[in-house]
Amino acid sequence: TNWKHCGLQIAHLGKFGRIEMSEFDISFYKGKRVFITGHTGFKGSWLCKILANVGAEVTGYSLNPPTKPSLFEIAGIENDIHSVIGDIRDYESLKKAFDEAQPEIVLHLAAQPIVRDSYKDPHYTYETNVMGTVNILECVRNSSYVKSFLNVTTDKVYLNKEWAWGYRENEELDGYDPYSNSKSCSELVTHSYKNSFFADGHVAISTARAGNVIGGGDFANDRIIPDCIRAAQKHDDIIVRNPFSTRPYQHVLEPLYAYLMIAAKQYEDGKYAGYYNVGPDDVDCFQTGALVDLFVSKWNTATGESMKWVNRYDGGPHEANFLKLDCSKLKTAFGWHPHWNLDKAIEMVVEWSKCWMDGRDLRGCMDREIEAFMGEKL
Repeated sequence: TNWKHCGLQIAHLGKFGRIEMSEFDISFYKGKRVFITGHTGFKGSWLCKILANVGAEVTGYSLNPPTKPSLFEIAGIENDIHSVIGDIRDYESLKKAFDEAQPEIVLHLAAQPIVRDSYKDPHYTYETNVMGTVNILECVRNSSYVKSFLNVTTDKVYLNKEWAWGYRENEELDGYDPYSNSKSCSELVTHSYKNSFFADGHVAISTARAGNVIGGGDFANDRIIPDCIRAAQKHDDIIVRNPFSTRPYQHVLEPLYAYLMIAAKQYEDGKYAGYYNVGPDDVDCFQTGALVDLFVSKWNTATGESMKWVNRYDGGPHEANFLKLDCSKLKTAFGWHPHWNLDKAIEMVVEWSKCWMDGRDLRGCMDREIEAFMGEKL
């Protein structure tokens, strides 16, 4: 299929000192040994499917899938890769799997990712998100085969001042809640290892700070789109606990494409190693209530139903009300730009969810979605 050989080629002028052409061909990953932590999660499952489709040799290391149902299980992702079930906090287990895989590229996604859960169990959150990062970087440090490492964090790593403009990569890191703060710490751990052990550039090290991700197959608790899907299944009203919070929403394939691009480009040239925001344009920074309005409209059009949502603000622990990213650096360095706007992203969520609820071929549905996205990147 065409998407296996897609490229993005744009002239740009930036910190790299001259006008150049940046091109990313995803077939770069064919035959590459790739190690993914957190591969059984929502984003990890989509990432494994993309890489398996282009012929990468993928090893995943993660706990068992975090939800029931899980995309990893219902889409048979285990059949596409070498899957190792283990805890990122267990260094010896991680190192054994890592050494057996001998990866050239490492993508670190393993995390405790839910803000509210971090208030319930901050100790586990910090152990997983901070010491898990230390453990995977120790594996990289003690190897001779890794050339490219990417730590996936979050847009919540920044000290949130509730201002109206996007945060840039040089802004202060100081997440408020235990989840966000643990991810700030994960960034700092990565910066320290980069300076202390990889300053000579023998391994290219980057972090990617991604905005809120939506897509088919996310069954997590305490996330708005999974809440919409669960309500649709039960023919219930959608409960929205904070309709006025503003977040940068993007389809799951947007950041995954960016992660793969960063890891590939820095593999080929260490000058691309750095810290990158990955998010949508301003037009797709939506209030939660407006996002749910869009979902309800798409769902009702596709199904002929008459779903609606209700505001049930519950007080809850502190979460930021306004947050968005400035992604100029990623655009300048690679000629990258978001592709699917939020309208299209919600359309794809509805399409995937109907495929799942109707008992159709989920793997084929994923392949078509990936092919459509990658093909349109040409």
